[in-house]
Parts: sequence; C-alpha cells; structure tokens
Amino acid sequence: QAMVKIYNAMGVQLNGNVAVKLSTGEAGNNHYLKPELIKDPVDKVHGTIVESNTAYGGSRGTTEKHRQTIALHGFDKIANVDILDEDGSLAIPVTNGKHLKENLVGAHLENYDSILVLSHFKGHAMGGFGGALKNISIGIASSEGKSLIHSAGKQHTGFSPETPQNDFLESMAEASQSVIAYKGPENMVYINVMNN
Repeated sequence: QAMVKIYNAMGVQLNGNVAVKLSTGEAGNNHYLKPELIKDPVDKVHGTIVESNTAYGGSRGTTEKHRQTIALHGFDKIANVDILDEDGSLAIPVTNGKHLKENLVGAHLENYDSILVLSHFKGHAMGGFGGALKNISIGIASSEGKSLIHSAGKQHTGFSPETPQNDFLESMAEASQSVIAYKGPENMVYINVMNN
C-alpha cells in the first residue's frame, strides 16, 4: 500500500501498455523485491512484469530457466510476465555514445508504451550499486545487449570481466540514455526500494 502511495504522490500517470521492470532474482537468492511487496503497484498501473535473460548463464540464462525462476519466486502468480528478449533483440540508437552506437534491448520492448521501474537498491560487485540506471540498462538489454554493455561495445556474446570499470559504467549510462530516449522520459517512472 505504501508503494502505491509513493506512486500517487508523484502525480504522474503511466498510460497504455505498461511494463513493470524489476529483477526477478537468481534462484536461491532472497535479495529481490518480493511479489507481495510489488503486487499493489503492479495492479495500480495494470502492468506486465518484464525481464530479460542474462549473459552469464545461471538460473535466468535461457527463457525456459528464467520462467522456472519466475515461477519459483512467485511473480507469475501476481501478474503476466514477459521475457523481453524471448524473440531476440531490438537495436535502438545511442546518441553521442563514447562506447556504444546502439543498444540491443529485448525485442518485446516495442510492445510497451510506458515503464514503471522498480529497483532494489543494493551493492553490486561490478556496478558499484544496483539501482534504476542498472535496471534499465543491463536489465532491459537482451542477453546479446548485456554482452555489448559489459564489453563497452566490443563483443556480442559472453561476459567480459576484463573491461575497465569506467568503460562499463559509461556504457551502462549510454544504454540507459537510449532507453529513456526511446520511450520518452515522460513515459517512465522510477521507484527505488532499499531493504535487506
């Protein structure tokens, strides 16, 4: 209920087909926004929970495994869930990028008019912290797009831990800029939650 109050207090209205972007969490990990916490705001915007597959394998590395993890964590019990890159990537432009010329997002992103970004703010080994910008860059990127961001534009597959930290962070910022420009800043609302 407090999450709905936060949304209402912003005085904004998300219209059309609303994507609710959050991290559904790796299997066995408890550090994600629980379905019972986010059910009311998802219902408020009549949203579809959206996610993309990872580039590093794990329990979200394929659409099939990802759907199993989503069911394990109970997200499919509160809303429809769409794996954005289930049908591949959509290239959207990056304006004046230092590392990226385009951002490869899940192809289903084009089906949504607006996005409610629910981020679990926490420490993150590579990103420094996970928050809204990571959620709309790495989180919305297709598996291929994640590789592109992690490698600062150098590779389309695999995970690239040798990329200089600042190049990776700048690539995340560039990818975020492309998503905001693609959907329009007026069609995006951000709520950050700190727990655990």
